Amino acid sequence: MSGNYVPPLRDMQFVMHELLDMEGVLARTCSEKAIDRETADQVLDGAGRFCAEVLAPLNPIGDLHGCQFDAGNVKTAPGFREAHSRYATDGWSGLVCDVDDGGQGLPQIVGTAVSEMLASSNSAWSLYPKLSEGAYRCIRANGSAWQKATFLSPLASGEWTGTMCLTEPHCGTDLGLLRTRAVPNDDGSFAITGTKIFISSGEHDLASNIVHLVLARLPDAAPGVRGISLFIVPKFLLDPDGKPATRNGVQCGSLERKMGIHGNATCVMNFEAATGYLIGEPGKGLPAMFVMMNGARLGTGTQAMGLSETAYQRALRYSQERLQSRAPMSPAGSTGPDPIILLPDVRRMLLTQRALVEGGRAFAYWLALQIDIHHNSLDAQVAQEAEGLLALLTPVAKAFLTDNGVEVTSLGMQVHGGAGFITETGAEQLLRDARILPIYEGTNGVQANDLVSRKVLADGARVLRKLLAIVRESAGQCLAHEEGTSDNAIGDMGRTLAQLCDDVEAETQFILDSARIDPCQPGTSSAAYLRLIGHLMFAHFWARTAIVASTKVSDSFYAGKLATAQFYFACLLPESRALLPRIRVESSAVMNPLAFAA
Repeated sequence: MSGNYVPPLRDMQFVMHELLDMEGVLARTCSEKAIDRETADQVLDGAGRFCAEVLAPLNPIGDLHGCQFDAGNVKTAPGFREAHSRYATDGWSGLVCDVDDGGQGLPQIVGTAVSEMLASSNSAWSLYPKLSEGAYRCIRANGSAWQKATFLSPLASGEWTGTMCLTEPHCGTDLGLLRTRAVPNDDGSFAITGTKIFISSGEHDLASNIVHLVLARLPDAAPGVRGISLFIVPKFLLDPDGKPATRNGVQCGSLERKMGIHGNATCVMNFEAATGYLIGEPGKGLPAMFVMMNGARLGTGTQAMGLSETAYQRALRYSQERLQSRAPMSPAGSTGPDPIILLPDVRRMLLTQRALVEGGRAFAYWLALQIDIHHNSLDAQVAQEAEGLLALLTPVAKAFLTDNGVEVTSLGMQVHGGAGFITETGAEQLLRDARILPIYEGTNGVQANDLVSRKVLADGARVLRKLLAIVRESAGQCLAHEEGTSDNAIGDMGRTLAQLCDDVEAETQFILDSARIDPCQPGTSSAAYLRLIGHLMFAHFWARTAIVASTKVSDSFYAGKLATAQFYFACLLPESRALLPRIRVESSAVMNPLAFAA
């Protein structure tokens, strides 16, 4: 494939088929989502061509032109509208949507792989269809029969798009403070009035209608989050045939001027007695919206991983082509200068990028597989276990992958040197586009607090201990591999992984014990604790990768996998040891009132 993005199909296939056994797992746990390897690979190949040939060339255009605002209307960058039309026409919009709604009904793990490629090739453009997919899921899970019949099919087809309208000017993450009002109308609908900010894809020219999902308060609503309800507010009200007709009372007030993702319309949305339709029960809006929000958090992690893949590809190509200095192990006969990929520090940066990208891919795809199992398994216990792991690890995936995304895109700039700081190489755009991701969908500090307070403390670490049992099994497999092959490198990974499990168990117990005494301790420990769990998952998947790769090292693909696994354990995983004292730092170290007394 031509262009500056090459879909990493070989690695995607490795993760799906060799590492995770997607075909076998789905066949055993949820046969209605079963998919054979050939079909999955064909889907990835087709999506990869679309991303490389259509979306990637539009990425710098979107960054340069951005979106144009004119009296409430928004025009997207040149080529964006045509790309969306082709995306919808070719059926990609409904990839994971139900067949009953006109979708293809493919498993979420396949959809996640496609989402990665969309983000890799054009992160700003990818937000338009991904938010629509989230709106589809939310309405499917919570909507009435009329709402499903009216809105699901156009969302699945890409004829309409969707948004998520939460944040308001006076409140960010604290949704309990929102003021948008919903007043009942005589016909059972509601008049929605208020202002929402930072609304991705809030207004554009890509589709004939936009379906806004809006959090608002009824007149008799209780204060705080218990008084929030959820409403469907379409840009255009519908005629008796369900077609867009009269303009609703919702309009874009302005576009945000921002650091990155210029090709996506980030809007201030004004609702003036806009007609809306209640989804679910009054006062239950936040739980209903969490269907979309949790999907968005996992999607944000996938977006970070996609941007990271592109940053790694560009840095690797540049390091192979850039001739500068003499390498310490210069090839025989070379008179210099040598490619900078032969310099140890450049190789350190490239291997860091690769280890974080490919470790993130394994983690994200495995979580997507848990979504498939949770929603489709006929075994209630299996479905419940998958749900528990998803709830526990969603904040980890969102925060760990997005923090890593900023690091990987920054390293991409660093490999380019001065050329990375100018726009020509595209390295700096990737960093600008990635920087929003640790902020999106609840900042990473919020994710860390969610992990510790709402997950680990809430159930006494019950699900966390189940996760540790899974990881300990991988450690045991490494040791068994060592016994059968005398492979000390794999055995050492197993011993390191087992020790990491012990460390996580000890730090978890510390948090459980200290939370009973000091209400500030969970928040003090949470960021370092989340990063520790992130390393636990990466070490788990890199250890499993090493076992698979170690028997096929005559193939350069597997030899590279094994080398990267060894690098991760030797150079990146040691961070986990440094996190242990940070988790146990007393809250007084950060809550000391004298720190900001001046």
